Amino acid sequence: MVAFVGLGNVGDEYSSTKHNAGFWVVNELAKRMNIGFKPGNGDYVFAEDKNKEIILVKPTIGMNSSGLAVKQVVDRWSVDINDLYLIVDDVDLELGTIRIRPAGGDGCHRGMESVIYQLQNGQFPRIRFGIKASDHKRPAEKYVLKSFRKQDQPLAKEMVGKTADAVYSILNNGINKTMSEFNRIEKTNEVVNG
Repeated sequence: MVAFVGLGNVGDEYSSTKHNAGFWVVNELAKRMNIGFKPGNGDYVFAEDKNKEIILVKPTIGMNSSGLAVKQVVDRWSVDINDLYLIVDDVDLELGTIRIRPAGGDGCHRGMESVIYQLQNGQFPRIRFGIKASDHKRPAEKYVLKSFRKQDQPLAKEMVGKTADAVYSILNNGINKTMSEFNRIEKTNEVVNG
């Protein structure tokens, strides 16, 4: 079983915020696969493509405790650590950029930190969705809980599609080939001032 887990915060007040990029991508994948989410036996909802042995997961416990839900999913489906893909926002990556890695640290992302802590292992692949736009300010905790400005929304929407394309590439071509193709993608829309 291959699991793609998008991290985010549950609730209408968070649905359009940058921190929910992981949710946006798994929602797009579910739409493309024509499968719906249903409650899991724990702190998550999931959508399953039984023919391809793929599950899409959204924790329902809150970003900073995401690891509890991911551990429940890993245990329920006996997901191998190499088949567990986390999809997260990254405030240090420019909007228009995707970074795929086979393993790594938490990158100061509290949701990722929670997953590593609960699994006691950081050797799972991750797909990072760049959310840093020209209005980026510190502290990051406030920035990630705001929506993209109107001018940045088209590129954000495009990148949801490109990140979903990267997932399909992983499934069809493997992670190494996907990294070499998608990690090179940079911003496709430039903001012109003046």
